Amino acid sequence: MPVVTVPAAEVEAIREALVSGITVDTSGSTSRPKHVRLSGNALVASARAATAAIGRGGWILALPLTYIAGIMVVARTLEEDTPLVDARWESFDPRVFARLIGELPEGTWFTALVPAQLVRLVDFAEGDTDARDALRRLNRILVGGQATPEGLVERASRLGFHVTRTYGSAETAGGVVYDGRPIGDTVIRISHGDRIEISSSSLADEYVDDPELTAASFVVDDRGVRWWRTTDLGSLTDGVLAVHGRADDVIISGGIKVSLADIDRVLADAGLDAVATWFDDETWGQVPAVVSTTELDREAIRSLIESRLSKESRPYRFATVEVIPRLVSGKIDRRAVRALVEHSQS
Repeated sequence: MPVVTVPAAEVEAIREALVSGITVDTSGSTSRPKHVRLSGNALVASARAATAAIGRGGWILALPLTYIAGIMVVARTLEEDTPLVDARWESFDPRVFARLIGELPEGTWFTALVPAQLVRLVDFAEGDTDARDALRRLNRILVGGQATPEGLVERASRLGFHVTRTYGSAETAGGVVYDGRPIGDTVIRISHGDRIEISSSSLADEYVDDPELTAASFVVDDRGVRWWRTTDLGSLTDGVLAVHGRADDVIISGGIKVSLADIDRVLADAGLDAVATWFDDETWGQVPAVVSTTELDREAIRSLIESRLSKESRPYRFATVEVIPRLVSGKIDRRAVRALVEHSQS
């Protein structure tokens, strides 16, 4: 198959952004998308930090340019003057992607994926030797944008894939933490309530037309260091960051904190294509619910979640759908998922 380059107009738009800056939208998975203004200097700092962390090479673009992760793939190739290959299709096809990798010229190659794409690659490569051999050619696969399913990186590593988990966002011009460790000049601290805060040269300037949110989210300490207060919860152990979930993925049910991310992990461990959400309740305030692609044994699921977590974590409602709603990036569309159970009585 022919190697396709990214259209020149798209590349030139990002080249201009490296000078003049760019406005990008957050994913909007849990709330309305926010418009984030990044300076050209922030984009350059992010690109250089990634290269310093993993090396110089060509990149395969498999993410949309409406998201920061895709933008930064192009930015890295522009900063380092390295090859860029277009692998964006209407639907990500692991067979076609593996074939493309196998036909790339010799050299150092990287790509950036969301977990849903990596899952499909691993599932396919576990049963296809040619795909496995081709994907081993990638010197690094950056995976981020959402929580990585338990065991996925280990499965990929057993196939010989070189995977790095990244943590970052539009507000940080992409990933600023690789496998738990900050890259570039990024500094991580944990504030009151286990909230992750980040200082970096790649921080955004502002939320466009939202000075109140900007002032609340970007703060300068008494040493003159600027920090971004994330909505994520985490911990630091010997300088290694562990992300425990989003603060807005924690609900209060009857005065008790319930982590939807913890429920997600229990569902994933049980091999279910299902996700936790919540709805308002007059008695308890907020209560958990589950959306799945198969009809579940509800009492069995309630008992499993209670035994692994807590009585308050037991789901009150269930909804069965053909496909769990996702955004273009592959992230779960949390707002759409919640809407599925908000008015359900089951």
